[in-house]
Amino acid sequence: MVALDYLTGFGNQHESEAVEGALPKGQFSPQQPPLGLFPEQFSTSAFTQPRSDNRRTWLYRIAPSVMQGDYQPLSRHSGANRLRSAPDAATTLGPQPLRWLPFTDLADADDFLSNLATLTVAGDAQAKQGGAVHLFRCAQPMTDTYCCNADGELLFMPHTGSLKLRTECGVLIVGVGEIAVVPAGMRFAADPMDPSPCSGYVCENYGAPFTLAERGPVGANGYANERDFLYPCAQFEDRTGDFALVTKFAGGLYRCELSRSPLNVVAWAGNSAPYKYDLALFNVMGSVSYDHPDPSIYTVLTSPTEIAGLANLDFVIFPPRWQVAEHTFRPPWYHRNCMSECMGLVRGSYDAKAEGFLPGGVSLHNAFTPHGPDVPTFDQATNAELVPTHTGDGLAFMLESRLPYSASDWALSAPERDHDYTDCWRGLPVRWNDQ
Repeated sequence: MVALDYLTGFGNQHESEAVEGALPKGQFSPQQPPLGLFPEQFSTSAFTQPRSDNRRTWLYRIAPSVMQGDYQPLSRHSGANRLRSAPDAATTLGPQPLRWLPFTDLADADDFLSNLATLTVAGDAQAKQGGAVHLFRCAQPMTDTYCCNADGELLFMPHTGSLKLRTECGVLIVGVGEIAVVPAGMRFAADPMDPSPCSGYVCENYGAPFTLAERGPVGANGYANERDFLYPCAQFEDRTGDFALVTKFAGGLYRCELSRSPLNVVAWAGNSAPYKYDLALFNVMGSVSYDHPDPSIYTVLTSPTEIAGLANLDFVIFPPRWQVAEHTFRPPWYHRNCMSECMGLVRGSYDAKAEGFLPGGVSLHNAFTPHGPDVPTFDQATNAELVPTHTGDGLAFMLESRLPYSASDWALSAPERDHDYTDCWRGLPVRWNDQ
């Protein structure tokens, strides 16, 4: 790991300079900024949104972003391009529950951008509703190519290896059990930190930026705490040469030429910046009496909608924790939910499945599709002695949306698709007795 300095506190106004004196004092855009830098405002919210929702950062650059070539569209089917956006007319998916084993199709990976594949999409990228779930695997650094996603922010979650995110605001190192979020529109590159490849999940959020879930009656200290979110300190690249920027815009990919690295920001100040979070710091709440609580108590981040509590996307985790409820079926109960659920496993095992759901795998249950524990899990939980039990080192996550998911054509035809998934519920005992 590389030793880095970070700024702390979710959503805070931060400022950082890689060179002393690079930040102007007293105003954001003076006529002659310090060190001859160019001021550039980076806004990820509308100018007139309420102060609590307003997100913008001032970037002080060696060269402004306008210094670039013309954009040229990239073919949807060029090379290894398996990136899709909602709506994706090529895919249809009904209420059938789906599951995939860990993907091996990304094994011969090159860099991050070449091996980014879409699993599911929901909503409409141009309408700024919904999101997508992608898989990535990178073995080589992005030396001369950079990325930008104008359609939404990106949440990264490795399940093998560590990821180095070089952004306009600085560098984030993200390991297994951590997440990182890069705002929509920010330019970045993603590299593996180690000699071995880094693989993981990426959530693309088209809707309102992620924010912390409200605590309600839990009080001041449960769930994720603001102080534990880390922001990069300014770190810039002063490189000239032949570079490329690949931008995702309105569902399509576009490429332009650059003569200088876009990561030439010497200083920045604001509250729209990339950040990381160690999921081990999530303060789990749970029942200490009876019944299995709703999974909403595990919400780390939420993308809200105009209806309070009804999320565009909720990012939920199922981390290591103690289970102590009495007279209770402790795993998740069988349920049908108005929300659509896309789940993945970072490490270990998940307490609702005895087998078939593995790190790097995915399951998908759309709105009102019934799902729950498999037969071995049901049998074990029904007959277990209810003593305090630790769930182990497993770490699963769920991306829950009010919108239905569609699976990509690549995912539906992948050999990793578990066509026998529904067999995991065959043989459930019917124990009804009308005596």
